[in-house]
Amino acid sequence: MLHRVLPAVLAVLILVSLSAMPALAHETHGHGGGFVAGFTHPILGWDHVAAMVAVGLWGAFLGAPAIWILPVVFPLVMALGAVLGIAGVPVPAIETGIALSAVVLGLMIAFVVRPPLWVAAVIVGLFAVFHGYAHGTELPGTVNAFAYAVGFVISTGLLHMIGIAFGLAIKWPAGRMAVRGAGGLISIAGVAFLTGMA
Repeated sequence: MLHRVLPAVLAVLILVSLSAMPALAHETHGHGGGFVAGFTHPILGWDHVAAMVAVGLWGAFLGAPAIWILPVVFPLVMALGAVLGIAGVPVPAIETGIALSAVVLGLMIAFVVRPPLWVAAVIVGLFAVFHGYAHGTELPGTVNAFAYAVGFVISTGLLHMIGIAFGLAIKWPAGRMAVRGAGGLISIAGVAFLTGMA
């Protein structure tokens, strides 16, 4: 059933992502209601999109059980990061951490790095804190925090699924090269975010 529904879901998400205005993920104004604002927040910032798709890609490269564990670890820890942001707990270098997540995760894919599962989960979880914190601090004051959180967790999960779906191409030699190339592009995008070019 999943293999029949997934292509349609991916097509819709890709269209939404391509039609979104870039670099709005870190603006604190212009958000609408709770769930919708939360759902659109991750897909309106290319730095978030790159890292979240990379988690799915890397999980696909690592295979079972990482293909499912990493995309579960990320939103769970991201929710914790959001709580820290909402509570105003100071966490340094948020934008740097978000940019580095794309750089590091992209390199892991490009160079087919296969650490133990717990190490991969720690890396993904660490970067999830930065992404979640950004979501939490940018929570509009007029929205329902729970609905907003549910929205961005679901959106994040769908972005992970895009990465997993594309990552499944590693079964074929050309697909493996395409996935590694995508990892390289994600890493380059991360460098652009890091240097302020994107």
